[in-house]
Amino acid sequence: MKGYDLITPEGTRDLLFEECAVRKREEDKLRYLFIMNGYSEVITPALEFYDVFNMKARSFRQESMYKLIDGKGRLMVMRPDSTMPIARIVATRLKGSRKPLKLFYSQNIYRCNPKLSGRDDEILQTGIEIIGGDEKRADLEALSLAARVLCECGSTDTRLELGDNTFYKYLLYALSLEEDEETVRVLIESKNTPELKSWIAAKTEKMTDGNKKKYAELLLALPRLFGGEEVFETAEKLFSNTELADRLSELKETYDALCRLYDKDSITVDLGLVNKAEYYTGIIFRGYIEEYGQAVISGGRYDTLVGSFGAEECGAIGFAANVNAIASATIKRAEESYVRSADVLVFAKDGYLTEGIRHCGELTGSGIIAQFCTCSTEEEARAFAKENNIPKLIIIDSNTEIIEIE
Repeated sequence: MKGYDLITPEGTRDLLFEECAVRKREEDKLRYLFIMNGYSEVITPALEFYDVFNMKARSFRQESMYKLIDGKGRLMVMRPDSTMPIARIVATRLKGSRKPLKLFYSQNIYRCNPKLSGRDDEILQTGIEIIGGDEKRADLEALSLAARVLCECGSTDTRLELGDNTFYKYLLYALSLEEDEETVRVLIESKNTPELKSWIAAKTEKMTDGNKKKYAELLLALPRLFGGEEVFETAEKLFSNTELADRLSELKETYDALCRLYDKDSITVDLGLVNKAEYYTGIIFRGYIEEYGQAVISGGRYDTLVGSFGAEECGAIGFAANVNAIASATIKRAEESYVRSADVLVFAKDGYLTEGIRHCGELTGSGIIAQFCTCSTEEEARAFAKENNIPKLIIIDSNTEIIEIE
């Protein structure tokens, strides 16, 4: 029988030294940003009941979750998402709290991804949720914070991609294609226009309703509606005299406001932007940086999620930043190490161990990184200091000797 005691599971990995330092640094930067903008931290359990993620309004695909059984035989999952547990908190422990609530989190999520997909199964996410408040103001704040997170990544090439689930959801409903949502989503997201055209033609060939044929044409147009400001000019012609015209105007207003705050060239529009998560109901967005091939930020508006937990429905918007991805990009472009070596190595000779420990404490108390040496001899201590780039060796005996390591 093959043993697995020397390897990590697919989609996970050990983090060493530099990776730990960079990930912690990036996490702390985002936590500081959110705290300084008035957000309060919450932490949800890594273990949740399966039911939290298995209702119609908040379904997660079964195959994407890690499952286990608790001591009472109940089905549990490793948290695959942070937004749903936070909605549960808002509906229960924070029920009756004055809104808007501005919350942030920094915790791991766990998802089963296909093998060789290049995606992590264990991801550190740091993100925010705005519960309640005026929709227009909350949307602009969330998008603005997402843009600031991208700026904090240190990349010279960033992109915030803005879309709206309303168009996609409405057209599916108008064409009675809700049962085929996953098929349509994959085709639109991959911008596979030829196959989408064939699929829609097969589904609508017997339709005689003129409106439904127009909706089919609009659905087919979604993958092509991406780019800059010109997207709105094209979309306004397509969606004029439809129920979606007002929604398009609202999205344009948000886009214009965002362009006044940040570099217009770094903000794009994609009306074919869709998301696997069922709970999104309006604006959705993703953030990209040059050094990473997938989105490092993902978020959107979800106005029915809190209500699905039995509380009064409450509009909300949020996003999550993939700290693993941001740290990986930072390491890729780093010109120097983020791991700080000890400033001094303290070696205590036999009979002076307590003095050596005490001296380390005095040094660290004054802000000096001092490592107590557990080598047996002074020669081993010298070699250790040199190999680990520690510039000074302090020898503790009846006298204190400081040696510069070359």
